[in-house]
Amino acid sequence: MDRSLTLGSLALALTLALAAPHANAEAPAAPAASAAAADTPSKTPHNATFILPAGWSQRAEGAAMILTPPEADGSRIAIMDSSAKTADEAVEEGWKFLKLSPKFLVANDGAPRDGWEQRRFYDYDVPANAKRAVFAAVYRRGAKYTVLVADVDQAIAEKRASQFGKIQQRLQPTDYKRETFKGRTAHKFDDRRLKQVADFVEHMRTEYDVPGVAIGIVQDGKTVMARGFGVRALGKPDAVDADTRFMIASNTKALTTLMLAKLVDAGKLDWNAHVTDVYPAFKLGNADTTKQVLVKHLICACTGLPRQDYEWLFEGEKQTPETVMSTLATMQPTSGFGELFQYSNPLAAAAGFIGGQIANPGSELGNGYDKAMQALVFDPLAMTNTTFDYAVAQTGNYAAPHGYDIDHHVQVMGMGLNDTIRSSRPAGAAWSTVDDLLKYVQMEIRKGLLPDGKRYIGEAALLQRRQPQIALGVDRDYAMALMVDKSDGVTVVDHGGDMDGFHSNMMWWPEQKVGAVILTNADEGYMLRGPFKRRLMEIMFDGEPQALATADANAKASKASWDAQRKLLQYPADASALAGLAPRYHSDALGDIVVTTKDGKAWFDVGAFKSEVTTSPQTDGSVAFVMIDPVAAGFLLVRADVDGKRRLIARDGQHEYVFDEVKMGGA
Repeated sequence: MDRSLTLGSLALALTLALAAPHANAEAPAAPAASAAAADTPSKTPHNATFILPAGWSQRAEGAAMILTPPEADGSRIAIMDSSAKTADEAVEEGWKFLKLSPKFLVANDGAPRDGWEQRRFYDYDVPANAKRAVFAAVYRRGAKYTVLVADVDQAIAEKRASQFGKIQQRLQPTDYKRETFKGRTAHKFDDRRLKQVADFVEHMRTEYDVPGVAIGIVQDGKTVMARGFGVRALGKPDAVDADTRFMIASNTKALTTLMLAKLVDAGKLDWNAHVTDVYPAFKLGNADTTKQVLVKHLICACTGLPRQDYEWLFEGEKQTPETVMSTLATMQPTSGFGELFQYSNPLAAAAGFIGGQIANPGSELGNGYDKAMQALVFDPLAMTNTTFDYAVAQTGNYAAPHGYDIDHHVQVMGMGLNDTIRSSRPAGAAWSTVDDLLKYVQMEIRKGLLPDGKRYIGEAALLQRRQPQIALGVDRDYAMALMVDKSDGVTVVDHGGDMDGFHSNMMWWPEQKVGAVILTNADEGYMLRGPFKRRLMEIMFDGEPQALATADANAKASKASWDAQRKLLQYPADASALAGLAPRYHSDALGDIVVTTKDGKAWFDVGAFKSEVTTSPQTDGSVAFVMIDPVAAGFLLVRADVDGKRRLIARDGQHEYVFDEVKMGGA
């Protein structure tokens, strides 16, 4: 699970902020341009290079290249050369070129990278109702600036996030030569290098206010590091160690596909079988898509089915594996089959439940999956501390989740939102430890062999999980719940996991026989993963020192962005806005919101979790209610009364949910 996405703040590869342009902006008329048949190298008039994604069009206009996605909705990105004296002046040129003037919110400097001596990123204060994504960035090499300004429909921004990533990934000065680790021999992680890793992790933990972190490293068949940093829960002295249990969230998916691979290896399942032949009750909201889905497609993020998590987040305590499967029949694709990377937790859950039925025919869906995972994965790999039993997981040596309150203070948070994934547990409900996950990583590196040399699984079934299914970026692909990255000249296989207050990553470099795991117990923990991975490569391959500068710049930017967003909130909340709330709202898709008020405060109870709300006046005159307790921080609903009937609207990246007032005594 990726909590930043489930909460609707789109973590685009281009770092596009979920926002909108100023009202009544219109795109300038332009001549038609032909769409690129494939990803195509391109450049600005002054020779800054970038990738034009397949299906996109571009045209030259003065000092700029205008990029437009296939959808004809006014979405566009401008990449232009500027002779401005400062980055801020350069970005103003970009907005004037697009004839837009979004309200500035905050600007943050990134660490120098990719040949750029300065990188500066801009976010804007814009109304949620516009449903647009707006972002700007300025890059400097010497005295020359390259400006990127984006004004994109919100739904397109989410579904084409991987294509935005390609644009950003290769936006470079024309003479820049990318660093590559190809052909380099990995150093041994000796005591000196392990101390460098430990010092770096502790530095990040402190910078990002993460109470506890656990990491592990394996090399050449041996565990060379397995340890913890910090505490399991604020206010308590218990230290994190390699046996501390954390929720591993979407890292569960890789373990689920391993269970499926065991069934394939045993001849009980075929990766290329049609799912409807294996499990006739399988059904999506689109019949044509349903017919195309093979077993491997359930966990490839390539079917065109978008992220759609609110159905199980709201009133998640009422969900069951059966309702998760039935809800799939209401879900519609928003891109072509095999066209775009679009992450689907419900499909991944279906993969696990179907595998459980093959292993344990006729069993209840959840029980069948649990038994299959225990018998086919956890027991043979001796993962004795890995479980789906929340009661067992939260006893003894376990980490508590943490998040920020409205004033950016770290607090222990409740487990309400995390409980909702239990009904979709193949997608992200496992608890595990560094020691257990290193056993799994070692097996992957050994291509299916156990420590005693016995074969656990055949290579063919195991390694097919690493075959690319859909592009994530340039030389970056998504396979079967595994990401395969060759962009640095060496292959690294990894996957992340994100739930409320728990963020993790596991990774391995197959050719170098090196693997690593990082587990964290706070929402800022997701920001440790990229620098951690980069630092390991720097140490292994004598890479350019980028990780520390990136981590420090990102920590500073995160704090500045939080402070800027905090200024948009009214706290205490606007009294008249709270007074206008109905006691109860209902959505056919998401259930009820119960509103309680006391002493000038209000709380939204959605069933699975409850949070105090505050108000956020929007620049279009509307009012948004924002949940501020750590368990739900970031959920936003806009008041949208119609004809005297009170109404709230919630949105994820590609869907809109209407909550209508329930009259007292109504159903």
